[in-house]
Amino acid sequence: MPLLTPHLLKLRINTYAPYVGAGIKVEHVDLDQGLCVVSMGLNALNKNIVGTQFGGSLYSMVDPFYMLMLMHQLGSTYVVWDKSSHIEFIAPGNSKVTTRMKIPSTEIATIQELAKEGEPVFREYTTDIVDEQQKVIATVTKTIYIRLRKYSKSKEQSSRIDIMEA
Repeated sequence: MPLLTPHLLKLRINTYAPYVGAGIKVEHVDLDQGLCVVSMGLNALNKNIVGTQFGGSLYSMVDPFYMLMLMHQLGSTYVVWDKSSHIEFIAPGNSKVTTRMKIPSTEIATIQELAKEGEPVFREYTTDIVDEQQKVIATVTKTIYIRLRKYSKSKEQSSRIDIMEA
């Protein structure tokens, strides 16, 4: 699947029905620089039973972006999949929240070095979700699986098999 240009990717995500319903919006995306900024206002569709940001929507703000940034920067010679995620809720979200996800420029070279012999590589990325006063509402940690495609068992199912074997 070819990756979309940043403008089209932003448009597609911002019109994706689950994100529209949750009020999630991509504010900025720069795949070449490994940067995504995502926000979510508090509205009737994303409030939980006590009137604060719904935890699943907070997690959704982060879900695809590390994988998308790595897929773009590493290119089609690598298999990139989400392996696991963890969200720690710090404080109730009572206003608009934002997260800024960044992959350091040195990370791609590190991944390429670790993956060059064909072994699976697992990298962990953490981002804070903050409210309008920059108070941390939640911290999300994502573990991403990366492997050179030529070492995968098959192009279609290899990454899932490799992840389960790891």
